[in-house]
Amino acid sequence: MTKLWGGRFQKSAEAWVDEFGASIGFDQQLVMEDIEGSKAHVTMLGIQGILPQADVALILDGLQQLQVKAEAGELAFSVANEDIHLNLEKMLIDLIGPVGGKLHTGRSRNDQVATDMHLFLKKRVGEVIGLIENFQKTLLKQAEQHVETIAPGYTHLQRAQPISFAHHLMAYFWMLERDKQRYMESLKRIDISPLGAGAMAGTTFPIDRLKSAELLGFGDVYANSMDAVSDRDFIVEFLSNSSLLMAHLSRFAEEIIIWSTDEFKFIELDDAFSTGSSIMPQKKNPDMAELIRGKSGRVYGNLMGLLTVLKGTPLTYNKDMQEDKEGMFDTVHTVLGALKIFEGMVATMTVNTERLHSAVHSDFSNATELADYLAAKGMPFREAHEVTGKLVFTCIQRGIYLLDLPLTDMQEESTLIEVDIYDVLAPEAAVRRRNSLGGTGFEQVRIQLEKAQAALA
Repeated sequence: MTKLWGGRFQKSAEAWVDEFGASIGFDQQLVMEDIEGSKAHVTMLGIQGILPQADVALILDGLQQLQVKAEAGELAFSVANEDIHLNLEKMLIDLIGPVGGKLHTGRSRNDQVATDMHLFLKKRVGEVIGLIENFQKTLLKQAEQHVETIAPGYTHLQRAQPISFAHHLMAYFWMLERDKQRYMESLKRIDISPLGAGAMAGTTFPIDRLKSAELLGFGDVYANSMDAVSDRDFIVEFLSNSSLLMAHLSRFAEEIIIWSTDEFKFIELDDAFSTGSSIMPQKKNPDMAELIRGKSGRVYGNLMGLLTVLKGTPLTYNKDMQEDKEGMFDTVHTVLGALKIFEGMVATMTVNTERLHSAVHSDFSNATELADYLAAKGMPFREAHEVTGKLVFTCIQRGIYLLDLPLTDMQEESTLIEVDIYDVLAPEAAVRRRNSLGGTGFEQVRIQLEKAQAALA
């Protein structure tokens, strides 16, 4: 088969070489964007008088037919035609005749593919933002039900201080809010049109880049044609933002996994987001959470892969840059899937409030309350810390907790301790009293929920 670019070549590559160099196996995912870009380009050519309106109408009709077939999954792509651009151009020529070859007037595959990817990411980032907001709403709904559910808070995965379970959930809400803001900010750099930059130097035809950008819904155009065809920053930024999102999801997934163990039993996942064992009938595995935790690695890998591809590539376009797409497609697929799964997993999980209540009444997470109590009575905090530590050690030796320790035993360490200490040490009181801005106190958590509602609005 003669290549659409093969005029100066006297010899064809062998089939296996064509297959190695072809990108149609993956860039066919850009089919709708490629047709959309072609429609805008040929419309602009007509407006500018570069092509006769009769040719424009014929090409637009052919592109529309190809779009209908694409939507129905009826297009058959060929490795011999290398990529999505040449495949569609060949189909168009076969459909409407030689006039289809006029479509490529004033453009190159270099600005064409860049335009496709800008269009693709602009749509997909919008979808990601929508799914993040759905997940935030689910977190907010769960949090509203558990403002006064007390849970152990951890540092170093050791019991630290009692907290509102809603406060813990809302920490992820705010992580997601920052993720959403990063994606929204990145749209400024995605929403730029490279179309009309040509191979790298622009074109001699009197094209109107602003018009084609307007037709495609872009907010701006690249000011430099060389930058337009070589820029992949917007993809790197998407992969970077997605890596951080997946880091947050992975952290949450780890907690979901821990909370659902028999050792913790803080939550139970819905059957729809769990799996069993082929040999152990009793098992209920948090496989979806584990898979999301694992998939963070492939997203990180996609980021490092593209950075490595771009490293040292001279201006402007190089074949290396064909490797910019698969990681982008994979990351889009991974992030969209992970957000959908996680939202459903959190929406349907059951919080074991009795187990959480039992946990905070069977630990030393209220020890800081005793130290603060003594400090409030004038004892230097370091001394209060030591006194409390000694009382904790006494309890450990006896197999009891601070609330079980007789007042007389406490007063042997400090006469500042009075009977009101038992009210102070109650986990509910410990949480309620932490009313500093952004703290876990119930009043502060409710203020935080109001701020979250405003953020979503």
